[in-house]
Amino acid sequence: MTIINLRDYYPFYTSDCFIEVTDDVAEMFKEFDRKEAAYRLRTYRHKAYYSIDRDDGIEHEALFVALSPCELYERKVTMQELHAAIVSLPDKQAKRIYAHFILGMSKTDIARAEGVSKMAVCYSIERGH
Repeated sequence: MTIINLRDYYPFYTSDCFIEVTDDVAEMFKEFDRKEAAYRLRTYRHKAYYSIDRDDGIEHEALFVALSPCELYERKVTMQELHAAIVSLPDKQAKRIYAHFILGMSKTDIARAEGVSKMAVCYSIERGH
């Protein structure tokens, strides 16, 4: 076991806070510090300590392509149709489809939350899909 000061690793600590951690955790902290120092050194050597973004939006525009009004309208209509289709389903089936496709829950998690078998959830989703 190793004693570390959280103030060394987390900037929001304003006073010393010592805790005892396993040697594996202490080694991970040291490895992170070494990698961070190596990154700073590479950045300094290659003069890569600048950003293209000059607050005029050039970097944002390069990364995030603006959608055309037609594409925005198509998305809106598609979402309205999707919600209308989900609402037209039976309540239990609609909840399962929403949880799986919109919230990203696995079928196993849905089955566990509802207290039913996974096959019941799979069958329900396939019927509504």
